[in-house]
Amino acid sequence: MSVNRSRRCLLLLEKCKNMEQLKQAHAQAIACGLGNNSFALSRILAFCSEPKRGSLSHALKLFQRIQQPTICICNTMLKAFLVRDELKGVFDVYSSMLRNGMCPDAYTLPYVLKACAKLPSSFHGELVHGCCLKLGFLVSNVVGNSLISMYCGFGIMRAASYIFEEIPSPCPVSWTLMISGYAKVGDVDTATLLFDEAPIKDRGIWGAMISGYAQNSCFKECLYMFKLMQLGHVIPDEGILSSVLCACAQLGALETGVWIHTYLERSGMHVTPRLSTGLVDMYAKCGNLDIAKEVFDGMSHRDTVSWNVMISGFAMHGDGKAALKVFSEMEEAGFRPDDVTFIAILSACSYSGMGYDGLRVLNRMRGVYNIEPKSKHYGCMVDLLTKAGLLKEASEIIQSMPSSSSSSEEAIAWRTLLNACCSQGQGQLAEVAAEKLTQLEIHSGAYVLLSNFYTATGKYDNAERVREKMRNRGVDKAPGCSSIKINGMVNEFVAGEKTHPQMGEVESFLKKITKHFNYLWWNPDFLLFDKA
Repeated sequence: MSVNRSRRCLLLLEKCKNMEQLKQAHAQAIACGLGNNSFALSRILAFCSEPKRGSLSHALKLFQRIQQPTICICNTMLKAFLVRDELKGVFDVYSSMLRNGMCPDAYTLPYVLKACAKLPSSFHGELVHGCCLKLGFLVSNVVGNSLISMYCGFGIMRAASYIFEEIPSPCPVSWTLMISGYAKVGDVDTATLLFDEAPIKDRGIWGAMISGYAQNSCFKECLYMFKLMQLGHVIPDEGILSSVLCACAQLGALETGVWIHTYLERSGMHVTPRLSTGLVDMYAKCGNLDIAKEVFDGMSHRDTVSWNVMISGFAMHGDGKAALKVFSEMEEAGFRPDDVTFIAILSACSYSGMGYDGLRVLNRMRGVYNIEPKSKHYGCMVDLLTKAGLLKEASEIIQSMPSSSSSSEEAIAWRTLLNACCSQGQGQLAEVAAEKLTQLEIHSGAYVLLSNFYTATGKYDNAERVREKMRNRGVDKAPGCSSIKINGMVNEFVAGEKTHPQMGEVESFLKKITKHFNYLWWNPDFLLFDKA
Protein backbone atom coordinates (compact mmCIF):
# COMPACT_ATOMS: atom_id res chain seq x y z
CA MET A 1 0.00 0.00 0.00
CA SER A 2 2.85 2.30 0.98
CA VAL A 3 4.66 1.48 -2.30
CA ASN A 4 1.56 2.27 -4.36
CA ARG A 5 1.09 5.52 -2.48
CA SER A 6 4.71 6.50 -3.16
CA ARG A 7 4.26 5.78 -6.86
CA ARG A 8 1.13 7.95 -6.93
CA CYS A 9 3.06 10.80 -5.30
CA LEU A 10 5.87 10.55 -7.85
CA LEU A 11 3.31 10.43 -10.67
CA LEU A 12 1.62 13.49 -9.20
CA LEU A 13 4.91 15.38 -9.32
CA GLU A 14 5.16 14.67 -13.06
CA LYS A 15 1.65 16.06 -13.71
CA CYS A 16 2.13 19.44 -12.00
CA LYS A 17 1.42 22.49 -14.18
CA ASN A 18 2.27 25.37 -11.83
CA MET A 19 4.07 26.10 -8.57
CA GLU A 20 0.91 25.86 -6.48
CA GLN A 21 0.30 22.30 -7.64
CA LEU A 22 3.98 21.47 -7.14
CA LYS A 23 3.93 22.61 -3.52
CA GLN A 24 0.86 20.46 -2.84
CA ALA A 25 2.48 17.44 -4.51
CA HIS A 26 5.66 18.10 -2.52
CA ALA A 27 3.67 18.11 0.72
CA GLN A 28 2.12 14.75 -0.16
CA ALA A 29 5.59 13.39 -1.06
CA ILE A 30 6.84 14.37 2.42
CA ALA A 31 3.77 12.72 4.00
CA CYS A 32 4.58 9.55 2.03
CA GLY A 33 8.11 9.50 3.38
CA LEU A 34 9.70 10.79 0.17
CA GLY A 35 10.95 14.05 1.67
CA ASN A 36 14.59 12.97 1.31
CA ASN A 37 14.15 10.82 -1.78
CA SER A 38 16.79 11.96 -4.29
CA PHE A 39 14.63 11.21 -7.33
CA ALA A 40 11.64 13.15 -5.95
CA LEU A 41 13.84 16.09 -4.95
CA SER A 42 15.49 16.07 -8.39
CA ARG A 43 12.08 16.22 -10.12
CA ILE A 44 10.95 19.09 -7.88
CA LEU A 45 14.14 21.08 -8.55
CA ALA A 46 13.87 20.40 -12.30
CA PHE A 47 10.33 21.80 -12.33
CA CYS A 48 11.42 24.89 -10.37
CA SER A 49 14.19 25.52 -12.90
CA GLU A 50 11.78 25.97 -15.80
CA PRO A 51 11.76 29.70 -16.78
CA LYS A 52 8.04 30.03 -17.52
CA ARG A 53 6.33 28.14 -14.70
CA GLY A 54 9.05 27.45 -12.13
CA SER A 55 10.56 29.43 -9.28
CA LEU A 56 14.33 29.54 -8.93
CA SER A 57 14.15 31.07 -5.45
CA HIS A 58 11.99 28.16 -4.24
CA ALA A 59 14.46 25.70 -5.77
CA LEU A 60 17.38 27.41 -4.02
CA LYS A 61 15.64 27.32 -0.62
CA LEU A 62 14.91 23.62 -1.06
CA PHE A 63 18.44 22.86 -2.23
CA GLN A 64 20.02 24.65 0.75
CA ARG A 65 18.00 22.46 3.16
CA ILE A 66 19.21 19.19 1.64
CA GLN A 67 21.89 17.89 4.01
CA GLN A 68 23.68 15.53 1.63
CA PRO A 69 22.71 16.33 -1.98
CA THR A 70 23.57 13.69 -4.56
CA ILE A 71 25.51 14.43 -7.74
CA CYS A 72 22.22 14.21 -9.65
CA ILE A 73 20.60 16.87 -7.45
CA CYS A 74 23.63 19.15 -7.78
CA ASN A 75 23.57 18.76 -11.58
CA THR A 76 19.86 19.64 -11.62
CA MET A 77 20.63 22.79 -9.64
CA LEU A 78 23.51 23.69 -11.97
CA LYS A 79 21.18 23.37 -14.93
CA ALA A 80 18.53 25.50 -13.16
CA PHE A 81 20.98 28.37 -12.67
CA LEU A 82 22.40 28.02 -16.20
CA VAL A 83 18.96 28.14 -17.85
CA ARG A 84 18.25 31.41 -16.02
CA ASP A 85 21.72 32.82 -16.84
CA GLU A 86 22.48 33.01 -13.10
CA LEU A 87 26.20 32.37 -13.57
CA LYS A 88 27.12 33.15 -9.96
CA GLY A 89 24.75 30.40 -8.81
CA VAL A 90 26.42 27.92 -11.16
CA PHE A 91 29.87 28.63 -9.76
CA ASP A 92 28.62 28.65 -6.15
CA VAL A 93 27.12 25.16 -6.53
CA TYR A 94 30.22 23.89 -8.35
CA SER A 95 32.57 25.30 -5.69
CA SER A 96 30.40 23.77 -2.95
CA MET A 97 30.63 20.38 -4.66
CA LEU A 98 34.44 20.55 -4.74
CA ARG A 99 34.68 21.71 -1.11
CA ASN A 100 32.52 18.80 0.02
CA GLY A 101 34.74 16.34 -1.82
CA MET A 102 32.14 15.54 -4.46
CA CYS A 103 33.63 14.44 -7.79
CA PRO A 104 32.09 16.14 -10.86
CA ASP A 105 30.80 13.79 -13.56
CA ALA A 106 30.31 14.03 -17.33
CA TYR A 107 27.09 16.04 -16.79
CA THR A 108 28.50 18.49 -14.23
CA LEU A 109 31.43 19.75 -16.30
CA PRO A 110 29.49 20.68 -19.49
CA TYR A 111 27.09 22.82 -17.40
CA VAL A 112 29.99 24.63 -15.75
CA LEU A 113 31.85 25.06 -19.05
CA LYS A 114 28.76 26.58 -20.69
CA ALA A 115 28.65 29.10 -17.85
CA CYS A 116 32.37 29.83 -18.32
CA ALA A 117 31.74 30.49 -22.02
CA LYS A 118 29.45 33.39 -21.05
CA LEU A 119 32.13 35.17 -19.01
CA PRO A 120 34.30 38.03 -20.38
CA SER A 121 37.49 35.93 -20.40
CA SER A 122 38.56 32.30 -20.60
CA PHE A 123 40.29 32.28 -17.18
CA HIS A 124 37.63 30.30 -15.28
CA GLY A 125 37.16 27.97 -18.24
CA GLU A 126 40.87 27.16 -18.18
CA LEU A 127 40.59 26.24 -14.49
CA VAL A 128 37.73 23.85 -15.26
CA HIS A 129 39.81 22.52 -18.17
CA GLY A 130 42.47 21.57 -15.62
CA CYS A 131 39.85 19.70 -13.60
CA CYS A 132 38.79 17.82 -16.76
CA LEU A 133 42.41 16.78 -17.32
CA LYS A 134 42.84 15.53 -13.75
CA LEU A 135 39.62 13.50 -13.89
CA GLY A 136 40.38 12.07 -17.35
CA PHE A 137 37.24 13.45 -18.99
CA LEU A 138 38.89 14.65 -22.21
CA VAL A 139 38.15 11.27 -23.79
CA SER A 140 34.44 12.05 -23.38
CA ASN A 141 32.82 13.59 -26.46
CA VAL A 142 30.35 15.55 -24.31
CA VAL A 143 33.01 17.17 -22.10
CA GLY A 144 35.46 17.56 -24.99
CA ASN A 145 32.84 19.26 -27.14
CA SER A 146 31.96 21.63 -24.30
CA LEU A 147 35.63 22.62 -24.00
CA ILE A 148 35.91 23.09 -27.77
CA SER A 149 32.76 25.22 -27.80
CA MET A 150 34.07 27.40 -24.95
CA TYR A 151 37.50 27.98 -26.54
CA CYS A 152 35.93 28.64 -29.97
CA GLY A 153 33.65 31.20 -28.34
CA PHE A 154 36.72 33.08 -27.12
CA GLY A 155 38.48 32.60 -30.47
CA ILE A 156 41.29 30.55 -28.88
CA MET A 157 41.51 28.05 -31.72
CA ARG A 158 44.90 26.64 -30.72
CA ALA A 159 43.45 25.30 -27.45
CA ALA A 160 40.30 24.11 -29.22
CA SER A 161 42.42 22.25 -31.76
CA TYR A 162 44.40 20.60 -28.95
CA ILE A 163 41.18 19.34 -27.31
CA PHE A 164 39.86 18.13 -30.67
CA GLU A 165 43.01 16.09 -31.29
CA GLU A 166 42.80 14.55 -27.80
CA ILE A 167 39.30 13.13 -28.40
CA PRO A 168 39.76 9.51 -29.56
CA SER A 169 36.74 9.47 -31.89
CA PRO A 170 35.42 12.98 -32.60
CA CYS A 171 31.71 12.93 -33.38
CA PRO A 172 30.06 15.10 -36.08
CA VAL A 173 29.33 17.73 -33.40
CA SER A 174 33.08 18.00 -32.71
CA TRP A 175 33.82 18.59 -36.41
CA THR A 176 30.97 21.10 -36.66
CA LEU A 177 32.25 23.10 -33.68
CA MET A 178 35.80 23.24 -35.07
CA ILE A 179 34.68 24.30 -38.56
CA SER A 180 32.40 27.00 -37.10
CA GLY A 181 35.17 28.16 -34.75
CA TYR A 182 37.74 28.65 -37.50
CA ALA A 183 35.15 30.36 -39.70
CA LYS A 184 34.29 32.70 -36.83
CA VAL A 185 37.90 33.92 -36.53
CA GLY A 186 38.11 34.33 -40.33
CA ASP A 187 40.35 31.31 -41.02
CA VAL A 188 38.27 29.93 -43.88
CA ASP A 189 41.14 27.88 -45.32
CA THR A 190 41.55 25.78 -42.15
CA ALA A 191 37.77 25.44 -41.87
CA THR A 192 37.68 24.10 -45.44
CA LEU A 193 40.49 21.63 -44.72
CA LEU A 194 38.61 20.31 -41.68
CA PHE A 195 35.44 20.01 -43.74
CA ASP A 196 37.29 17.96 -46.37
CA GLU A 197 38.77 15.69 -43.67
CA ALA A 198 35.47 15.04 -41.85
CA PRO A 199 34.71 11.30 -42.26
CA ILE A 200 30.94 11.78 -42.04
CA LYS A 201 29.34 14.96 -43.32
CA ASP A 202 25.95 15.43 -41.72
CA ARG A 203 23.70 18.47 -42.08
CA GLY A 204 25.42 20.23 -39.17
CA ILE A 205 28.85 20.02 -40.82
CA TRP A 206 27.48 21.19 -44.18
CA GLY A 207 25.69 24.05 -42.43
CA ALA A 208 28.83 25.09 -40.54
CA MET A 209 30.84 25.33 -43.78
CA ILE A 210 28.10 27.09 -45.75
CA SER A 211 27.41 29.65 -43.02
CA GLY A 212 31.18 30.05 -42.53
CA TYR A 213 31.59 31.06 -46.16
CA ALA A 214 28.66 33.49 -45.90
CA GLN A 215 30.03 35.06 -42.68
CA ASN A 216 33.39 35.69 -44.37
CA SER A 217 31.87 37.14 -47.57
CA CYS A 218 32.90 34.08 -49.62
CA PHE A 219 29.52 34.11 -51.32
CA LYS A 220 30.54 32.31 -54.50
CA GLU A 221 32.00 29.45 -52.44
CA CYS A 222 28.84 29.43 -50.33
CA LEU A 223 26.64 28.76 -53.37
CA TYR A 224 29.05 26.14 -54.70
CA MET A 225 29.04 24.31 -51.37
CA PHE A 226 25.24 24.42 -51.32
CA LYS A 227 25.14 22.73 -54.73
CA LEU A 228 27.52 20.02 -53.51
CA MET A 229 25.27 19.48 -50.51
CA GLN A 230 22.27 19.04 -52.77
CA LEU A 231 24.17 16.42 -54.78
CA GLY A 232 24.71 14.58 -51.49
CA HIS A 233 20.91 14.53 -50.95
CA VAL A 234 21.21 16.39 -47.63
CA ILE A 235 18.01 18.21 -46.65
CA PRO A 236 18.79 21.86 -45.76
CA ASP A 237 17.58 23.49 -42.56
CA GLU A 238 16.69 27.08 -41.72
CA GLY A 239 20.27 28.13 -40.98
CA ILE A 240 21.62 26.76 -44.27
CA LEU A 241 18.87 28.34 -46.36
CA SER A 242 19.32 31.70 -44.59
CA SER A 243 23.05 31.67 -45.36
CA VAL A 244 22.44 30.77 -49.01
CA LEU A 245 19.81 33.50 -49.36
CA CYS A 246 22.37 35.98 -47.98
CA ALA A 247 24.86 34.83 -50.65
CA CYS A 248 22.20 35.10 -53.37
CA ALA A 249 21.42 38.65 -52.28
CA GLN A 250 25.08 39.70 -52.39
CA LEU A 251 25.83 38.05 -55.76
CA GLY A 252 22.51 38.78 -57.44
CA ALA A 253 21.99 35.02 -57.90
CA LEU A 254 18.25 35.29 -58.43
CA GLU A 255 17.79 31.78 -59.86
CA THR A 256 19.09 30.07 -56.72
CA GLY A 257 17.01 32.39 -54.55
CA VAL A 258 13.85 31.59 -56.51
CA TRP A 259 14.67 27.88 -56.20
CA ILE A 260 14.81 28.23 -52.40
CA HIS A 261 11.50 30.11 -52.40
CA THR A 262 9.87 27.35 -54.48
CA TYR A 263 11.44 24.66 -52.27
CA LEU A 264 9.97 26.26 -49.15
CA GLU A 265 6.51 26.37 -50.70
CA ARG A 266 6.56 22.78 -51.99
CA SER A 267 8.30 21.08 -49.04
CA GLY A 268 5.84 22.38 -46.47
CA MET A 269 8.77 23.49 -44.31
CA HIS A 270 7.87 25.98 -41.59
CA VAL A 271 8.88 29.41 -42.89
CA THR A 272 10.16 31.41 -39.95
CA PRO A 273 10.38 35.23 -39.90
CA ARG A 274 14.13 34.81 -40.41
CA LEU A 275 13.63 32.90 -43.68
CA SER A 276 10.91 35.25 -44.91
CA THR A 277 13.12 38.22 -44.15
CA GLY A 278 15.95 36.54 -46.08
CA LEU A 279 13.64 36.15 -49.09
CA VAL A 280 12.59 39.81 -48.91
CA ASP A 281 16.24 40.90 -48.74
CA MET A 282 17.23 38.60 -51.62
CA TYR A 283 14.46 39.76 -53.96
CA ALA A 284 15.07 43.43 -53.11
CA LYS A 285 18.82 43.22 -53.75
CA CYS A 286 18.26 41.23 -56.96
CA GLY A 287 16.02 44.00 -58.28
CA ASN A 288 12.60 42.31 -57.83
CA LEU A 289 11.13 44.84 -55.41
CA ASP A 290 7.51 43.94 -56.25
CA ILE A 291 8.03 40.29 -55.27
CA ALA A 292 9.94 41.40 -52.15
CA LYS A 293 6.93 43.49 -51.09
CA GLU A 294 4.60 40.58 -51.91
CA VAL A 295 6.59 38.23 -49.65
CA PHE A 296 6.70 40.89 -46.94
CA ASP A 297 2.93 41.46 -47.09
CA GLY A 298 2.37 37.70 -46.86
CA MET A 299 4.37 37.31 -43.63
CA SER A 300 2.16 36.15 -40.76
CA HIS A 301 4.73 37.19 -38.14
CA ARG A 302 7.10 40.12 -38.48
CA ASP A 303 9.82 41.50 -36.28
CA THR A 304 11.80 44.72 -36.34
CA VAL A 305 14.41 43.16 -38.64
CA SER A 306 11.69 42.35 -41.21
CA TRP A 307 10.51 45.95 -41.28
CA ASN A 308 14.08 47.23 -41.51
CA VAL A 309 14.85 44.99 -44.50
CA MET A 310 11.73 46.12 -46.36
CA ILE A 311 12.52 49.79 -45.71
CA SER A 312 16.12 49.21 -46.85
CA GLY A 313 14.80 47.54 -50.01
CA PHE A 314 12.89 50.66 -50.98
CA ALA A 315 15.87 52.79 -49.95
CA MET A 316 18.35 51.02 -52.25
CA HIS A 317 15.90 51.43 -55.14
CA GLY A 318 15.60 55.16 -54.47
CA ASP A 319 11.91 55.07 -53.50
CA GLY A 320 12.00 57.29 -50.43
CA LYS A 321 8.23 57.86 -50.33
CA ALA A 322 7.52 54.11 -50.20
CA ALA A 323 10.16 53.70 -47.48
CA LEU A 324 8.54 56.43 -45.38
CA LYS A 325 5.13 54.79 -45.93
CA VAL A 326 6.40 51.43 -44.65
CA PHE A 327 7.97 53.24 -41.70
CA SER A 328 4.57 54.75 -40.85
CA GLU A 329 2.94 51.31 -41.13
CA MET A 330 5.60 49.94 -38.79
CA GLU A 331 4.76 52.54 -36.17
CA GLU A 332 1.02 51.94 -36.57
CA ALA A 333 1.56 48.18 -36.11
CA GLY A 334 3.11 48.88 -32.71
CA PHE A 335 6.73 48.08 -33.56
CA ARG A 336 9.36 50.31 -32.00
CA PRO A 337 12.02 51.31 -34.55
CA ASP A 338 15.67 50.87 -33.59
CA ASP A 339 18.82 52.63 -34.74
CA VAL A 340 19.03 50.34 -37.81
CA THR A 341 15.52 51.44 -38.84
CA PHE A 342 16.59 55.07 -38.87
CA ILE A 343 19.72 54.28 -40.86
CA ALA A 344 17.47 52.70 -43.50
CA ILE A 345 15.06 55.67 -43.48
CA LEU A 346 17.84 58.26 -43.69
CA SER A 347 19.44 56.29 -46.53
CA ALA A 348 16.12 56.25 -48.37
CA CYS A 349 15.77 60.01 -47.99
CA SER A 350 19.36 60.44 -49.19
CA TYR A 351 18.91 58.27 -52.30
CA SER A 352 15.69 60.11 -53.15
CA GLY A 353 17.03 63.61 -52.50
CA MET A 354 14.47 64.17 -49.71
CA GLY A 355 16.62 66.42 -47.54
CA TYR A 356 13.90 68.00 -45.43
CA ASP A 357 12.21 64.64 -44.83
CA GLY A 358 15.56 63.27 -43.65
CA LEU A 359 15.97 66.11 -41.16
CA ARG A 360 12.43 65.50 -39.85
CA VAL A 361 13.22 61.79 -39.40
CA LEU A 362 16.41 62.68 -37.51
CA ASN A 363 14.46 64.99 -35.20
CA ARG A 364 11.82 62.27 -34.66
CA MET A 365 14.55 59.79 -33.83
CA ARG A 366 15.86 62.06 -31.08
CA GLY A 367 12.62 63.61 -29.83
CA VAL A 368 10.13 60.72 -29.96
CA TYR A 369 12.27 57.61 -29.50
CA ASN A 370 15.20 59.09 -27.52
CA ILE A 371 17.74 57.37 -29.77
CA GLU A 372 21.06 59.21 -29.94
CA PRO A 373 22.49 59.28 -33.48
CA LYS A 374 25.53 57.10 -34.03
CA SER A 375 28.32 57.48 -36.56
CA LYS A 376 26.32 55.65 -39.26
CA HIS A 377 23.42 58.09 -38.85
CA TYR A 378 25.85 60.96 -39.22
CA GLY A 379 27.21 59.24 -42.33
CA CYS A 380 23.71 59.16 -43.83
CA MET A 381 23.24 62.84 -43.02
CA VAL A 382 26.58 63.64 -44.69
CA ASP A 383 25.39 61.85 -47.81
CA LEU A 384 22.07 63.72 -47.60
CA LEU A 385 23.73 67.13 -47.28
CA THR A 386 26.32 66.53 -50.01
CA LYS A 387 23.61 65.60 -52.49
CA ALA A 388 21.87 68.85 -51.61
CA GLY A 389 25.12 70.73 -52.33
CA LEU A 390 25.65 71.71 -48.68
CA LEU A 391 29.29 70.61 -48.55
CA LYS A 392 30.42 72.94 -45.77
CA GLU A 393 27.57 71.77 -43.54
CA ALA A 394 28.46 68.16 -44.34
CA SER A 395 32.06 68.82 -43.28
CA GLU A 396 30.82 70.25 -39.97
CA ILE A 397 28.64 67.18 -39.40
CA ILE A 398 31.66 64.89 -39.85
CA GLN A 399 33.73 66.88 -37.38
CA SER A 400 30.90 66.64 -34.83
CA MET A 401 30.69 62.84 -35.07
CA PRO A 402 30.90 61.11 -31.67
CA SER A 403 34.33 60.14 -30.40
CA SER A 404 33.18 56.52 -30.19
CA SER A 405 33.08 56.35 -33.99
CA SER A 406 35.48 53.86 -35.51
CA SER A 407 38.08 54.98 -38.04
CA SER A 408 36.33 52.99 -40.80
CA GLU A 409 33.02 54.77 -40.15
CA GLU A 410 34.70 58.17 -40.13
CA ALA A 411 36.53 57.22 -43.33
CA ILE A 412 33.23 56.43 -45.05
CA ALA A 413 31.93 59.89 -44.15
CA TRP A 414 35.06 61.65 -45.47
CA ARG A 415 34.98 59.52 -48.62
CA THR A 416 31.37 60.58 -49.23
CA LEU A 417 32.37 64.22 -48.87
CA LEU A 418 35.38 63.72 -51.16
CA ASN A 419 33.19 62.23 -53.89
CA ALA A 420 30.77 65.14 -53.64
CA CYS A 421 33.58 67.74 -53.69
CA CYS A 422 35.11 66.20 -56.82
CA SER A 423 31.78 65.98 -58.65
CA GLN A 424 30.86 69.56 -57.67
CA GLY A 425 34.29 71.08 -58.39
CA GLN A 426 35.21 72.04 -54.83
CA GLY A 427 38.95 71.38 -55.07
CA GLN A 428 40.04 73.06 -51.84
CA LEU A 429 37.61 71.13 -49.65
CA ALA A 430 38.35 67.99 -51.67
CA GLU A 431 42.02 68.23 -50.64
CA VAL A 432 41.04 68.56 -46.98
CA ALA A 433 38.76 65.53 -47.23
CA ALA A 434 41.39 63.48 -49.08
CA GLU A 435 44.06 64.32 -46.49
CA LYS A 436 41.72 63.33 -43.63
CA LEU A 437 40.85 60.12 -45.47
CA THR A 438 44.48 59.13 -46.07
CA GLN A 439 45.17 59.58 -42.34
CA LEU A 440 42.40 57.13 -41.49
CA GLU A 441 43.11 54.35 -43.99
CA ILE A 442 45.76 53.18 -46.46
CA HIS A 443 43.70 52.89 -49.61
CA SER A 444 44.23 54.02 -53.18
CA GLY A 445 40.65 55.27 -53.65
CA ALA A 446 41.16 58.76 -52.22
CA TYR A 447 44.37 59.38 -54.19
CA VAL A 448 42.91 58.12 -57.46
CA LEU A 449 39.72 60.15 -57.07
CA LEU A 450 41.57 63.39 -56.28
CA SER A 451 44.12 62.78 -59.06
CA ASN A 452 41.35 62.19 -61.61
CA PHE A 453 39.59 65.34 -60.43
CA TYR A 454 42.68 67.48 -61.00
CA THR A 455 43.32 65.87 -64.39
CA ALA A 456 39.72 66.51 -65.49
CA THR A 457 40.01 70.19 -64.47
CA GLY A 458 43.36 70.64 -66.24
CA LYS A 459 45.44 70.94 -63.04
CA TYR A 460 48.07 68.43 -64.14
CA ASP A 461 50.74 69.59 -61.68
CA ASN A 462 48.35 68.97 -58.77
CA ALA A 463 47.46 65.56 -60.20
CA GLU A 464 51.12 64.60 -60.44
CA ARG A 465 51.68 65.82 -56.88
CA VAL A 466 48.90 63.49 -55.63
CA ARG A 467 50.35 60.53 -57.56
CA GLU A 468 53.83 61.29 -56.17
CA LYS A 469 52.44 61.31 -52.63
CA MET A 470 50.77 57.96 -53.39
CA ARG A 471 54.08 56.46 -54.53
CA ASN A 472 56.01 57.84 -51.55
CA ARG A 473 53.53 56.29 -49.11
CA GLY A 474 53.66 52.91 -50.86
CA VAL A 475 49.97 52.82 -51.74
CA ASP A 476 49.06 50.50 -54.61
CA LYS A 477 45.95 50.86 -56.72
CA ALA A 478 43.55 47.97 -56.15
CA PRO A 479 42.88 46.00 -59.36
CA GLY A 480 39.49 46.20 -60.99
CA CYS A 481 37.16 43.24 -60.60
CA SER A 482 33.94 42.16 -62.30
CA SER A 483 31.69 39.11 -62.11
CA ILE A 484 29.01 37.57 -64.31
CA LYS A 485 26.65 34.65 -63.74
CA ILE A 486 26.37 32.10 -66.59
CA ASN A 487 24.35 28.89 -66.33
CA GLY A 488 24.06 29.25 -62.56
CA MET A 489 27.83 29.72 -62.02
CA VAL A 490 29.34 33.04 -60.92
CA ASN A 491 32.51 33.83 -62.93
CA GLU A 492 34.92 36.41 -61.49
CA PHE A 493 37.55 38.34 -63.47
CA VAL A 494 40.31 40.41 -61.84
CA ALA A 495 42.37 42.88 -63.87
CA GLY A 496 45.82 41.50 -64.61
CA GLU A 497 45.02 37.94 -63.52
CA LYS A 498 44.66 34.97 -65.86
CA THR A 499 43.49 32.35 -63.35
CA HIS A 500 40.08 31.76 -64.93
CA PRO A 501 40.05 28.31 -66.64
CA GLN A 502 38.48 29.76 -69.81
CA MET A 503 40.64 32.88 -70.01
CA GLY A 504 42.13 31.76 -73.33
CA GLU A 505 38.70 31.47 -74.93
CA VAL A 506 37.63 34.84 -73.46
CA GLU A 507 40.70 36.63 -74.83
CA SER A 508 40.28 34.97 -78.23
CA PHE A 509 36.66 36.11 -78.39
CA LEU A 510 37.59 39.66 -77.33
CA LYS A 511 40.17 39.82 -80.12
CA LYS A 512 37.50 38.82 -82.66
CA ILE A 513 35.14 41.51 -81.34
CA THR A 514 37.90 44.13 -81.42
CA LYS A 515 38.82 43.16 -84.97
CA HIS A 516 35.17 43.34 -86.00
CA PHE A 517 34.66 46.81 -84.48
CA ASN A 518 37.88 48.07 -86.07
CA TYR A 519 36.55 46.95 -89.45
CA LEU A 520 33.26 48.78 -88.81
CA TRP A 521 35.19 51.89 -87.76
CA TRP A 522 37.15 52.03 -91.02
CA ASN A 523 34.19 50.91 -93.15
CA PRO A 524 31.17 52.87 -91.83
CA ASP A 525 29.26 52.35 -95.11
CA PHE A 526 29.01 48.65 -94.21
CA LEU A 527 26.19 49.53 -91.79
CA LEU A 528 24.28 51.59 -94.35
CA PHE A 529 23.74 49.12 -97.18
CA ASP A 530 20.20 48.05 -98.04
CA LYS A 531 19.81 44.35 -97.28
CA ALA A 532 16.67 44.25 -99.41
